[in-house]
Amino acid sequence: MSERTYRVIVRGVFAGLDEGRRAALLATADQHDILTAAFTDEGTLIYDRALRTFTFRCVVRQGADGDEEAAVTRACERAAATLAGRGAGHGPLRGSATSLDDMKIRRPRR
Repeated sequence: MSERTYRVIVRGVFAGLDEGRRAALLATADQHDILTAAFTDEGTLIYDRALRTFTFRCVVRQGADGDEEAAVTRACERAAATLAGRGAGHGPLRGSATSLDDMKIRRPRR
């Protein structure tokens, strides 16, 4: 059985952050900057100092029978777990997936 690989971006808004949680997130904001963002199996949380919105990027690998919707669901679960691990609440999550298996790579001509 073949495996399918997706790059998934999950977006959401922070919710219910008290001053202590805001201070903790701001203390590590430089580590969660868009310039250091990557698609990883564990996922990368990205947010700015305004602490309004966030983005979570991850790679989801699943069996050939999995589809984009299932990949987005798994990524949203990972994002929610990552935020919960930091003590941060969130509003509704929305995601989009791109299948790496379907991507066409255009090589430069020489």
